[in-house]
Amino acid sequence: MNTSLIIRPLEQSDEADWRRLWTAYLEFYESSVSEEVYATTFERLLDPANTAQCAALALLDGTPVGLVHWIYHPHNWKIEDVIYLQDLYADPSVRGTGVGRALIEHVYDVADQGETPTVYWMTQEFNATARQLYDRIASKTVFVQYKR
Repeated sequence: MNTSLIIRPLEQSDEADWRRLWTAYLEFYESSVSEEVYATTFERLLDPANTAQCAALALLDGTPVGLVHWIYHPHNWKIEDVIYLQDLYADPSVRGTGVGRALIEHVYDVADQGETPTVYWMTQEFNATARQLYDRIASKTVFVQYKR
């Protein structure tokens, strides 16, 4: 990993960079959200009273190049909460440099500090590049997702 890479919590002044990165993430998955969702999500991620939804940015030489969003939630099979890593994105210009790994490991560190050891996420089957990383730092489950 690059030594000039910093992972830090999302800040109010990050809105334009966060929006740029999250838009690119959504576009990768051929999706989009309304302006209301952008504004509400950013507000929720910064609200200190909202302890369930969290975000961090990856900065390389001071420039935001990646983001991660995660959600704490209860689990019926565990006493402790678990973490759903909902969104992970590294700008294509920095892929393969350790940014994605650093963002996931940041969430792992947060989970360990909060005694919420279970971190899980999903990706689409076609996301082969990301899955190479995921296969190295996590275990693929046998679950199939269904959605209404």
